[in-house]
Amino acid sequence: MPDLPGVLSADDIRVTVASIAAEQESTGAIPWHRAAQLDPWDHVEAAMALDVGGETQRAEAAYDWLRRTQRADGSWASRYESGVVADVTAETNHAAYLAVGCWHHFLCTGDDDFLARMWPTIRRALDFVTGCQAPGGEIWWAAGDEVALLTGSSSIHQALRCGVAIADRVGAPQPDWDLAADLLADVIREHATDKDAAGKDAAREKAGERGRHPAAFADKDRFSMDWYYPVLGGALRGEPAKQRLRERWDEFVVPGRGARCVSDRPWVTGAETCELALALDTVGDRDAATELVAAMQHLREPDGSYWTGLVLTDGVRWPVERTTWTAAAVVLAVDALHAAHPRSEIFRTPGFAGEVAANHSR
Repeated sequence: MPDLPGVLSADDIRVTVASIAAEQESTGAIPWHRAAQLDPWDHVEAAMALDVGGETQRAEAAYDWLRRTQRADGSWASRYESGVVADVTAETNHAAYLAVGCWHHFLCTGDDDFLARMWPTIRRALDFVTGCQAPGGEIWWAAGDEVALLTGSSSIHQALRCGVAIADRVGAPQPDWDLAADLLADVIREHATDKDAAGKDAAREKAGERGRHPAAFADKDRFSMDWYYPVLGGALRGEPAKQRLRERWDEFVVPGRGARCVSDRPWVTGAETCELALALDTVGDRDAATELVAAMQHLREPDGSYWTGLVLTDGVRWPVERTTWTAAAVVLAVDALHAAHPRSEIFRTPGFAGEVAANHSR
């Protein structure tokens, strides 16, 4: 069980994993919290945390739920409530994240049979995603809506790299996914390293101009995820990644409290804080990452669960909910910083195979 000395013990992580497991339904579905909504991306993140905690069967049940509920086009609905579809929108990053979760599960277990069982589902999902790729390389955020989001596309980049690794492992290479990931990485890097990218995109869109990447991504510059996700998703590495994180650090990070979700709101959120910690870990800044995980512990409850966020101006926890995906982000950040298992490489090196894959025969 991973720990983070001085911040969270192995027992603390065990209790947090148990708090996630307690919310899982008999079908394998993992909602935000009991009787709340479920979305496929956060469902996968929670399953990954279960695996870190050794809850292998529960994690597999979560992936089997996705296998059973996948639609014919390879997508899922964007929201479910009590097992019923509440929003039919087919979001690409929701479909893609299954590949990250399944590769993470394999790195945890070395279970080739699991990958073989999930392979048809993964293949349909990533074929759906790459079918929504624009000529410039970005991925539309949802089927039928030609708008791309930097956060979603960055997450999809990680998923495509993991998908390529899975395809190679099951003996069904997908060079088209590799190409799609390369094209996506190019447009993300071009956007993420251009300090005035958002302004230029908006101006081009207003003028109706068509460049190589005209208005590649919708302007979500206020949101911290658009700031750090190009790093977290693996498209941006090295000095450009470090520079990007430095540039807006004071805008988003509140010392001793965590990271803001939105730059102009007095609201820090636990999941964004831990994801930022994961991004920092990918560029080798483990001290800053550890400080962030420590800073958001004011959201922790004695049962190991975590509140979503805190409004700084009045000290109110808002929304009034303790979410499985916030708890999962904590577990994954601690596991990455613990760095004692090959699965912890999944953010540092998407598609990393490591000794787990090498030591297990097909």
